[in-house]
Amino acid sequence: MELREFAEQVLFATTLDQKLQCPERIVDKNPGPPVFAPSTPGRPSALRFKQQGSSGGDFPGVHRLDHEEERGRLLHFFANHELLATELMALVLLRFPDAPAAFRRGVLQTLKDEQVHTTLYIERMRQCGIEFGELPVSGFFWKAVSRMESPMDYVARLSLTFEQANLDFAPHFAQRFSEAGDLETAHLLDRIYRDEIGHVAYGLKWFRRWKTPHESDWDAFCRHLKFPLSPQRAKGIALDVEGRRAAGFESEFIDKLNVYAQSKGRTPSVFVFNPFAEGRIAFGKSFAPVKHQTLLARDLANLPQYLCRQDDIVLVETRPSVQFLSGLKQAGFALPEFVEVNGLRIDASIGLTQRKIGRLRPWAWGPDSLELLEPLFPNVTGEQREASQRFNERIAQLYSKAWSADLLRKVLTRHEPRNTHPNTLEQNQNAPGSASAEPWLCAESEVGVAVNTLDEALQAIAAIRRRGHHKIVVKEALGLAGHNAIRLWEMELQEAQRRWMVRAMQNGRPLVVEPWLERERDFSVQLEMTAAGLKLCGYTGLINDRKGQFQANWAAPNYDRRIPSQVAGLWRVPADISGRLQHLYLQIFSILEQELRSIDYLGPISIDAFVYRTAHGGCRLKPIVEINPRCTMGRLTVELMKRTAPGSFGFFRLVNRATLHREGLGSFNSFARSLSEQSPLCLEGEPVPKISNGAVCLNDPAQAQVCLAVFQVGRKLSELELCSIS
Repeated sequence: MELREFAEQVLFATTLDQKLQCPERIVDKNPGPPVFAPSTPGRPSALRFKQQGSSGGDFPGVHRLDHEEERGRLLHFFANHELLATELMALVLLRFPDAPAAFRRGVLQTLKDEQVHTTLYIERMRQCGIEFGELPVSGFFWKAVSRMESPMDYVARLSLTFEQANLDFAPHFAQRFSEAGDLETAHLLDRIYRDEIGHVAYGLKWFRRWKTPHESDWDAFCRHLKFPLSPQRAKGIALDVEGRRAAGFESEFIDKLNVYAQSKGRTPSVFVFNPFAEGRIAFGKSFAPVKHQTLLARDLANLPQYLCRQDDIVLVETRPSVQFLSGLKQAGFALPEFVEVNGLRIDASIGLTQRKIGRLRPWAWGPDSLELLEPLFPNVTGEQREASQRFNERIAQLYSKAWSADLLRKVLTRHEPRNTHPNTLEQNQNAPGSASAEPWLCAESEVGVAVNTLDEALQAIAAIRRRGHHKIVVKEALGLAGHNAIRLWEMELQEAQRRWMVRAMQNGRPLVVEPWLERERDFSVQLEMTAAGLKLCGYTGLINDRKGQFQANWAAPNYDRRIPSQVAGLWRVPADISGRLQHLYLQIFSILEQELRSIDYLGPISIDAFVYRTAHGGCRLKPIVEINPRCTMGRLTVELMKRTAPGSFGFFRLVNRATLHREGLGSFNSFARSLSEQSPLCLEGEPVPKISNGAVCLNDPAQAQVCLAVFQVGRKLSELELCSIS
């Protein structure tokens, strides 16, 4: 029989007997003209592809493999894939009659193997009580591969994508069937696995022959796959390295495939790290971060990966290295898809503008993120919000320290002490040394005052000092965290301080003047404002330096429910004050939710707070220092805690070059090596192991220039603080 005639029979026949029949002798003397791909292959009516959007045909799962019928359902799914491969191989023989004769002979041999695989699956599923065609079948493979434009497309899409993925699926399911006691099916899958190694090796040989000279296998592979296909489709549950080596893949290709990620179905959300939103809001397009700030933002650009789900997208200028991502994967972190955008500009060349997007999640909504993400707005399907709803002048006010001060003043005015047990409360108030016997909240006079002129600032400073506070801090209402503030320690205001305030208030930008309070413990509350209301994500401890600049966050085992006990423990009666803190913040959440609803804000938001020591030695709480309508390192810490084992503390910190010098280390790479030796990662628990002890670097030490983010886990907070802060 002519090869063309045989291929037509396999592709267009409407009975399984014809599609799976193979004559002993096939010749290829008359290939004939090219045949264009039909919309679907010929099939018996029971095996026609399900209609798009209809139920059925999806992966049946492996949860009940101890039942024969469930095993049969899974085999039905596999058999359809083998039949699809058979039909696609017939199509490539008809579609490209001028392809090299050796290539066509190889396709024919592979097609025969696929016919055998299909037959074996049909026989085995029948023994399990399932007939082929009894269940709906999907045509995804056909749609993804049949549009091939060259033999190169064929080997990239079928041999190196779907058949390569079977190097993972076949041994995985062989193990699952074996565990269920079905050794017959396990042996069948072992045989198919061995055949697939040969099929992939065949495709790889021709792929290398046809790809651009000097182009790596990986780069050529990525370039030839068009969405919705991607290297993500070329792997399964766990990467089978040995099978790929046997097929001829080089280590570099295997390593890059291992850490590659792209959604295979779920609509991804897009994340980006833009830490300069406040600067753009305050100074407009004239704002330009200094060199150190720019390098810091570049070093930490991948941090949103710990906020997103697997298969979401993180925009970066430079993708983290394969070695770094491999380490994160071994530590149990799911990897997102990284999309490189030059200068953080999105254009049609990166392909993202043609894809559906679930949600847009910048680190902060501001003028910069609006500009960056505007090309993606038409593609968003997970939320219906105009650009003006995502960020506007009313939302910009949330960034102002003056707005935070006003909210605190409102909270103190409305606060009602909890009085659920009158008798107990009265006893506590009268008990010597109880928390109730003395004020525990800051006074309204200790709330910052917004000023717009130098005269107003001088009046506010004088009023604070008349009330007994000599030390004063003056902050720009809008400014990067820990920056744009001065401390007034001297009795007389210096001329340089006057000039600073006048310059800072230019163009109508207010200042906030407040007494300097001697902090004992900082902490933060991480929240998410949703359409359904304000959601508590967790509480974190906060460590700032004397200038108020961020150093570290930490979280306790019950971070998602309660304010850290280390905060309540500062008072003489921690149990009493703990309940008061929880009650107070419930009231704050209610007030804040009303404010956020009034301006239609949705997204992350946090509250910074601290406990301070009065001149008489008592502790008081300033429950709102700043409101941050954006992601923070505290929110990042909360998300990282989801990867820790029960009972663990987590400690997030930023390591700079000064720390390297103090420890006698010359690079972030050497610091990372030292850290892994001193604090090796320990994972425990089933079915998903989590970190119980050790440290992990969160950005790539090999690429970091000024900063390395580190997350450490342990059973005692004191040990983490000692080894983390130097």
